[in-house]
Amino acid sequence: MYNNNLAYNTYRQNDIVVESPAKLIQMMYEGILRFNMQAKRCIETGDIEKRTYWINRSSAVVTELINILDYSHGDVAHYLAGLYTYQLQLLMEAALHQDSTKIDEVNNVIKGLLEAWKDSTNVA
Repeated sequence: MYNNNLAYNTYRQNDIVVESPAKLIQMMYEGILRFNMQAKRCIETGDIEKRTYWINRSSAVVTELINILDYSHGDVAHYLAGLYTYQLQLLMEAALHQDSTKIDEVNNVIKGLLEAWKDSTNVA
């Protein structure tokens, strides 16, 4: 079984390496949504350790989205930086207060961004 996992992990790493930048952004948005779903489950079950883990994963992706913004494209990047920063704030509040409504707020924004991203890049 170990060899199968190693092979699968190697495949997934190579799969990500060959993806287009547009597809990678889509995957990041989808990852945030998956991680937030896990975090919400952990809030409901009271699993503090896993809740923290999943919120940290989601926050790391949002932070990476901030880090890769290209400010040479004008005001959109500045707007997204502020929007992403606010999403980080909401995730920290969700962790601090065990408040799944904050995660719902983040999910609503990320879903909107994901749909807009798919529309603008025609990434399937």
